[in-house]
Order: sequence, then C-alpha cells, then structure tokens
Amino acid sequence: MTKQLMIYERAVPISSERHKDWSVRTGVDFSFAKNVNSVPLVAAEFIAACQDYTVVFAGDAETVFPSIILGMRDSENNYVDENGAWTGSYIPAFLRRYPFVFASSDDNQTFTLCLDEEFEGFNKDGKGERMFDAEGNRTQFLESMLAFAQEYQALFQRTQLFCKRLKEHDLLEPAQAQFNLADGEKAQLSGFFTISREKLKALGAETLAEMAKTDELELCYVHLNSLNNLTPMARRVAAKQAAETEDTAGKGAAKTNSKADN
Repeated sequence: MTKQLMIYERAVPISSERHKDWSVRTGVDFSFAKNVNSVPLVAAEFIAACQDYTVVFAGDAETVFPSIILGMRDSENNYVDENGAWTGSYIPAFLRRYPFVFASSDDNQTFTLCLDEEFEGFNKDGKGERMFDAEGNRTQFLESMLAFAQEYQALFQRTQLFCKRLKEHDLLEPAQAQFNLADGEKAQLSGFFTISREKLKALGAETLAEMAKTDELELCYVHLNSLNNLTPMARRVAAKQAAETEDTAGKGAAKTNSKADN
C-alpha cells in the first residue's frame, strides 16, 4: 500500500498576500492521483464507497486507518484514465478535498488551511474559481473549501475513534490478496488489515450492542462485504490491459501498413 499523502508535493498556508490573484480549477483532472494505489476513507463514506471499491485498513500494529484499494500494484490507480478523468462511481473525499489540506500544530490544537502549490489546476488567468476577491477577502468558494476541510477533519477524528475500538477488541488481522493478471503476471497486495469475522461474532453481547448503537457494527459488515469487490477490480484491470494491448497492436499494424504503402 502506498503512502497516503504523496499527492501533496508542496503544501503551504493559504495567504491573501501570496495567493490573492490565484484561481483554481478542481474536480476535472485527477492525474495527480494516478500513481497512488490506495487513499484514506472516513467512516461516513463506507456505504457510498463499498458499491465499487474494497475497503481495508492500512497502517501498522499501532495505528490503522480505513483505505480503499485503487490498484493491484504500487504506483497504479485503475480509476484514473489516460485523460485524467475519474472512472469510479464514487470519488473519495480525500481526493475531492485536494489541493487543500489542514496542517496541525504539534499539539493538534491549531489547524491551518494549506494548499499544494504544485497542483496544475492553479493559475493566475482567472480560470476556475478565485480564492480571494479584489479586497483580499475570502471568496465563497474558498469559504466552502474551508468548511469542507473542517468537516473532513471532524470525520477523520471520528474514524480514528472507530479504529481505536477495533484495536481495543483485537478485531484486525493482517491480510493479502493475490491475482492473476491478463498478461500472465501475478500481482499481490499486502500490508493491510481486515476485520476478523470470527472475532467480531465472538464479542460479548454488551460490546456488540454498544457498537450497534454507534453504527460501528454496521461499518464492520460494510467493510467485510466490500472485500467481494476485489474480483471485479481484477476484471477491470484485465480489461484495461487487453485494451492497451489491442491499442498497441493496432498502432504497430498501422506503422507496418504505412511502410508497405511507401
């Protein structure tokens, strides 16, 4: 599984002085995510995401966080096409938030809204949405992105509590998945965790009742059901590989015919 914040190359605090004349176009080109094979997912997104993606838990023995699998190999995202368009049925909030992100102080008490200045959607030509008006005040767009980032941060913290509960009850176990790709190559995904269905069923009635009241029990089973999406994703990869092979063969044939005509 890839490191989750690699899409942010140079995040700096938003400033009316530095970014007054900047505009941004978002939600059109997702090329910035083409080299990540997983991204974080907050608990509130589980139901929407599980229709298309596999939800797992990434991290280590100490800390984990939900993620969705986007590719079977490192630096591979099968949901971004050659034009940068997102081809999945749901776009994770982590990506919809980009190029904005909160940076926290060392004590996690203060959060500063930042932006990735390397994002190709930024410009000074007025294309897209301006972030500040002529007087240097935040535009409605920037206010909405600030509200979105604040909501995401709150949901992120709630999700951390859910993961803490899973760890407390020892419900997570290391997992891996193996696939046979269309070109005969074998791919293996590892470095993630899944919930043990057996351990979940073995929990005491009081704990299960408490998790049901907080919707955490539902989240557990949504995650488990989403594991069935690994096979459809393998088919998606196979179809993509077949299309690329056919395209390459077609171009080769066209070159051969061109030489023959000459």
